[in-house]
Amino acid sequence: MAEAEEAVFKTSAAMPEGSEEVEGYDFNRGIDYDALLKTYKNCGFQARNLGLAIEQVNKMLRWRLSDEPIAEDEDDKWKDEEVRRNVRCKIFLGYTSNMASCGIREVIRFLAQHKLVDVIVTTAGGIEEDLIKCLAPTYIGDFSLAGRALRKEGINRIGNLLVPNDNYCKFENFMTPVLDEMLRRQTEEGEKWTPSKMIRFLGEKINDERSIYYWCYKNDIPVYSPAITDGSIGDMIYFHSIKNADDPLVLDIVHDIRGMNDEARSSFYTRQHTGMLILGGGLVKHHICNANLMKNGANYSVFINTASDFDGSDSGANPDEAISWGKIHIDARPVKLYAEISLVFPLLVAQTFAKYHHDQKGDGKD
Repeated sequence: MAEAEEAVFKTSAAMPEGSEEVEGYDFNRGIDYDALLKTYKNCGFQARNLGLAIEQVNKMLRWRLSDEPIAEDEDDKWKDEEVRRNVRCKIFLGYTSNMASCGIREVIRFLAQHKLVDVIVTTAGGIEEDLIKCLAPTYIGDFSLAGRALRKEGINRIGNLLVPNDNYCKFENFMTPVLDEMLRRQTEEGEKWTPSKMIRFLGEKINDERSIYYWCYKNDIPVYSPAITDGSIGDMIYFHSIKNADDPLVLDIVHDIRGMNDEARSSFYTRQHTGMLILGGGLVKHHICNANLMKNGANYSVFINTASDFDGSDSGANPDEAISWGKIHIDARPVKLYAEISLVFPLLVAQTFAKYHHDQKGDGKD
């Protein structure tokens, strides 16, 4: 009996000083969404990670060089307190194409519209789905709709979203004259095009305030898409290259990799910290992380995805793996939130970027 009692009533060691207690929101306080979201950090599980992600993004937004001590060997230029107060964290935002397909597109557009991020990386689909929505709508469907039946009707399914194939025909009508103009400028004026330069041009040509890339064009936010041909844009380029086989349009990806890596590397010289906010995995995640290797790692990082790391994929890799590569700084406190992005990203933005923006404006909407 004594052995059983000893096993059941094992004496606990004292918890470390400062240990946080688990406590959720008490709805007896009424319905206060701001207070509710503030309790997530102490709720546990992925609510805890959302709370930590909110905290991490707010650190990106609030950091100034003036927060750091002046090094003994610091250049005189960076000793001026006013100069130091104006040096902010450079924020890299990455997202997969489905984020532009769903309603997260409007959240990202808000970030671009108010220049709350500094560099964007996305896929070809992340570009075209935004532009297509300026030409025709995407509709709500259902995950269970049969593919064979939809194909016969000319309807494309993205999860529980529906995109009529006519939308892509309208996109071709938009893209063809753009590609013609790009080729003319290449041939007649010696213009050298890169994917990022093309995306900027598309943002200018769409000329629609609903578009993410219109605002990137207006606010001079660089957008990198190293796999720009992997989607409908690639289809349009393919057909255009056949029609202009003797002198096709050329996109220079070498110039863009220099540009992307220099976005991070230049922080050495501007004394900036860098932050990574990555929605999803794959190419966009690695492209941003690898660029930050050029400065010995990002200072702040938030990964939001549903992938696990057991298969060794980069998509599922947790932040600690990125630290081992030097892509996240060894002293950083990165966060991975296991969650479906459309559920949590608007909440994160509400508690970070949106509050920061309205606070800076002083419009009382925070």
